[in-house]
Amino acid sequence: MTLTAPPAERGTTASAPPEKTDAAPRRPWRHRISRFDQHASPYFYISPFFLLFGLVGLFPLLYTIWVAVHDWNLLKGQGDFVGVGNFVDILGDGMFWNSIFNTLSIFLLSAIPQLAVALFIAYLLDRGLRTPTFWRMSVLIPFVVTPVAVALIFSSIFNEADGLANNLLNLIGIADQQWKEDTALSHIAIAVMVNFRWTGYNALILLAAMQSVPRDLYESAAIDGAGSARRFFSITIPTIRPTLIFVIITSTIGGLQIFAEPKLFDVSTAGGIGGSDRQFQTTVLFLWELAFFRLDLGKASAVAILLFLLIVVFGLINFLISRRISTGDDRRNRAARRRIRSTSKEDVR
Repeated sequence: MTLTAPPAERGTTASAPPEKTDAAPRRPWRHRISRFDQHASPYFYISPFFLLFGLVGLFPLLYTIWVAVHDWNLLKGQGDFVGVGNFVDILGDGMFWNSIFNTLSIFLLSAIPQLAVALFIAYLLDRGLRTPTFWRMSVLIPFVVTPVAVALIFSSIFNEADGLANNLLNLIGIADQQWKEDTALSHIAIAVMVNFRWTGYNALILLAAMQSVPRDLYESAAIDGAGSARRFFSITIPTIRPTLIFVIITSTIGGLQIFAEPKLFDVSTAGGIGGSDRQFQTTVLFLWELAFFRLDLGKASAVAILLFLLIVVFGLINFLISRRISTGDDRRNRAARRRIRSTSKEDVR
């Protein structure tokens, strides 16, 4: 026998409203706050970087473009809109191309030896010398010295009258050299100044990458009969390649923006414009001359934009070369793994 409730009771039970509690409205509100915090917090954490980048990076770049398309005087302010007129004038100016040549020449004379010496110093420091902290701090001392002090010291060393460089050359029977008048010699002297200041800094960066290389790789290679040179070029260089690329890119950016060393190299020239005949005037020095000597901010901004594009081009070249090298290494590694697998299968058979 089945017991059923009376119809009145069933209707009463079905139509009874649910009980209301105080905690029910709070759960959705807290849940929404929690979801908002979960999704929005990462953007709030990284927002200071973008705010600072917009303030000190993006806004100056956009404002420089705005100035470059106007006839803008340093004292009188904004003038007429000229479009690409400033760029056309700069590209037709022989002094601009002379500054580009000087910049690239000094950059190549400083970047290539700097990277090679930094690798060698990092390798020596990675060998486990005694008192490693002392040697690392000693390598970093030139970077701590201000660029102005370095430039003044080396300007005295390469003084044509009684400088240390000419005195040392005289000891071996070489006549005095015109370090500040000859184009090639002035580029070499300025490159020496740049290398003195930045080689130790790059060496410490490369040293940090070398110390992260597993020591088991060196031990295995030594057991197999690989010498120091073979281990360096076959293990160290491929392993630290990302850091090496970083050093190359930062050195490229800094080398193309060189300013203090050529400006202070010959203080006898008017305002330090890069030599009596502009034989070592870099692009940034040419920009500085346009802005503060000729008071032409429009053309100076155009030079800044062109230099920015030049740096971007060099950065893309470095990126493409590094990607091609890494792609070639991946292909060689895959081929080596396939050979190992095929050899293992033949041994099993």
